[in-house]
Amino acid sequence: MAASGKGRKTTTDAHGSVLGGSKADATRRIVETAQTVKQDILKRQKPSLKFPVRSLSNVRYDAKQGYLEMKGKSSTRTLTYGTVKTFAQSMRLMATTKKDLLDKNDIAGKREVYYNSKSWAECRFEEQSESDTLLDDMEAMLGVNREQLGYIPDERGGDVAGPLRVTDRNPATGRQISIDCAKLGTGAWSIPSRVEQLEFESKARMILVIETASLFQRLVHHMYYEKANCILVSMSGVPTRACRRFVRRISDDLDLPVLVFTDGDPYGYCNIYRTLKVGSGQSAHINRFFCVPRAKFLGVTPQDIADYRLEDATHPLEDADIKRAKDALKNDPFVRHHRQWQDALNHMLKLGVRIEQQAFAKHGLNFVLDTYLPEKLKKGVFLP
Repeated sequence: MAASGKGRKTTTDAHGSVLGGSKADATRRIVETAQTVKQDILKRQKPSLKFPVRSLSNVRYDAKQGYLEMKGKSSTRTLTYGTVKTFAQSMRLMATTKKDLLDKNDIAGKREVYYNSKSWAECRFEEQSESDTLLDDMEAMLGVNREQLGYIPDERGGDVAGPLRVTDRNPATGRQISIDCAKLGTGAWSIPSRVEQLEFESKARMILVIETASLFQRLVHHMYYEKANCILVSMSGVPTRACRRFVRRISDDLDLPVLVFTDGDPYGYCNIYRTLKVGSGQSAHINRFFCVPRAKFLGVTPQDIADYRLEDATHPLEDADIKRAKDALKNDPFVRHHRQWQDALNHMLKLGVRIEQQAFAKHGLNFVLDTYLPEKLKKGVFLP
């Protein structure tokens, strides 16, 4: 599996115009929205805010684009007696974003947003789910990713090991900081919440993205990245936005293929892998920035159960697994587009079992790195 662009080094836009617009764009769009609301009030009209509908029913999959994109449906939030609190919260959230984050070049976590609202009197949030939803709505309405607005995720971004040199910058001084991900011993480098400022160098031939932290640690412990000349990335479940954006950046900037290795179950296929490759309905407004269209699925596949004699290392599908698989076959635009994924899910339903990455330990603790991965890479046949 060859890859071009080896050793290539990348830099970010000098003006900060990265995914979803610059901070200046974000500030301008907030001000324009506020001015529109003000003008409506001065005209004695009911002000309104328009938001894209964020759901799987409002997306389509275009194989040429490579991600789930919005169809164009939107909802309007008009100031009425019944919406006055939510409308006020939306305006206050935009004001706080501009005044406390953009103007001061500061950052905030989603949990901090919730607690900050406790000083907003009657329009405070009662639950974090309320502030999370409005934050996503604001991101979609403004067309600016929340990382550019100054919001950072609460979850970890993932871990990286292998032949990748990352250049970051000291946030206070701007001084460059170089990290060699192949020289961290038995540890790994943690992906930061924002990755637009990073620069990369690598002579790897591919990126191998792993679902489980335990398997990632085994590969790191045995320095598998040297044997396969690959960059290892741990997702630890459904990949975070930072993890998806990071993989997308190093794949694009260094022109490297991406292979994904998850458990063999509907969640691994339809939530973890699908989210990394084409995004989700809830995040359709930012999928074009955060998905990895060139990703391919290495395993574990239903066919692996027979090919590697793992019949006695499987688990029966649970009701939730069966429902998730059937829903994907019926409603998921990505699955409906690819016959290979329809066949894989139907094969799994027919077998009635799921299988974990660690099942290969039946043949020895290091079977997955000594036999399974080399054979899969040599064969070079992957699901789309």
